[in-house]
Amino acid sequence: MPRQVPRQEPPDTQHRSPNHTERRGVDPPDMVVLHYTGMESCDAAIARLCDPAAEVSAHYVVDIDGTTFALVDEHERAWHAGRSSWGGVVDVNSHSIGIEIVNPGHGLGYPPFPEPQMQAVEIRLTLIMERWSIPPERVVGHACIAPGRKIDPGEKFDWRRLAQRGLAVWLDPLIEDNSAPDATGQSDLFRAAAERIGYAVPDQSEWSPELLDVWQAFAMRFLPGQAGREPSATGVAHAKRIAERWPCIDPALANT
Repeated sequence: MPRQVPRQEPPDTQHRSPNHTERRGVDPPDMVVLHYTGMESCDAAIARLCDPAAEVSAHYVVDIDGTTFALVDEHERAWHAGRSSWGGVVDVNSHSIGIEIVNPGHGLGYPPFPEPQMQAVEIRLTLIMERWSIPPERVVGHACIAPGRKIDPGEKFDWRRLAQRGLAVWLDPLIEDNSAPDATGQSDLFRAAAERIGYAVPDQSEWSPELLDVWQAFAMRFLPGQAGREPSATGVAHAKRIAERWPCIDPALANT
């Protein structure tokens, strides 16, 4: 579905963060990373993202009522991705625009993302993607780029809704049975599919703890009904479908 671009850029509340640098060898940005704040309030999140001692930041913060705060100019490199990788790119901060979505996260009840907030995220994504010609397959979550280290924005975030508006990618699973047979013996199939999608995968054979982290990141993003479960055969098959539909750039060709 084509994006419906707003006629006019909505006004942002300016709350500039000092935590940014120049992008490193990347112009323009070619990714968007979505996060949740994981803090009790929007004020607390902004205070941290603007604290020089914290050494973290994002380009935008979207509050639960849809109010959007601009913290770092899109031309600058914000510090939101940390140790991460996607499609062979290891300096994700230089490649991306980071959007922090106000939500207390899994440790503090993890409520749903309200409608005004989702609408504001959609507007912001539409503007960013049009401005920088970013394709929907380059919109990812924090957990996608840092499996095992991060789990946001989590399984309650509505990626399917974004995809229906051309702002992300999504395939409905062919089988909705979350009790499908396990994926014993299919670790190599999942590893190959996940790497082709863009995930950084470990070299170990079988379902190592590190590969299970990638599975959980994949499930939260593409199979939220299977988040927190063991790998399934249907999940591995779903990963193969997504990899075939939206293969990430060859890591050998990626600008890291």
